[in-house]
Amino acid sequence: MEDKPLGILRVHVKRGINLAIRDATTSDPYVVITLANQKLKTRVINNNCNPVWNEQLTLSIKDVNDPIRLTVFDKDRFSGDDKMGDAEIDFRPFLEAHQMELDFQKLPNGCAIKRIRPGRTNCLAEESSITWSNGKIMQEMILRLKNVECGEVELMLEWTDGPGCKGLGREGSKKTPWMPTKRLD
Repeated sequence: MEDKPLGILRVHVKRGINLAIRDATTSDPYVVITLANQKLKTRVINNNCNPVWNEQLTLSIKDVNDPIRLTVFDKDRFSGDDKMGDAEIDFRPFLEAHQMELDFQKLPNGCAIKRIRPGRTNCLAEESSITWSNGKIMQEMILRLKNVECGEVELMLEWTDGPGCKGLGREGSKKTPWMPTKRLD
């Protein structure tokens, strides 16, 4: 019997910023997001180091300790695709915001719930805000790509419990709470 997921994480891949050149004067980038055995990708944007994908990729979350990896590639027609950098999406602060003992419905639209600063333990290029927006908790972020000379990717995260999902639960609730383990980076 397969374990039910905790929920659904929607990753809205908005755009790339100043991505590395991998062809003669430009690149043909696309994004791949992996989580455990799930692998999703955006479409290829030809001849553009500042692509706008504006695509939503949906991941089923079973274990909050599984890392979500983002990798940008340059599509090549006659050879293997070139790697243009990678980053890890640290979504633990986002999930922690869901656990907060707040009556979110009473918050004004656009209210910041939590702010996360860039640091050695994340790939954030700038401060990221987790907000209450249109009846949902969302997190906007810009990730600085690693293992490459330049490049950033702008994302937005959104959580949905979804039908048949366990949900994250809250302190004192009857739902199964999730328990992240601290990573030793």
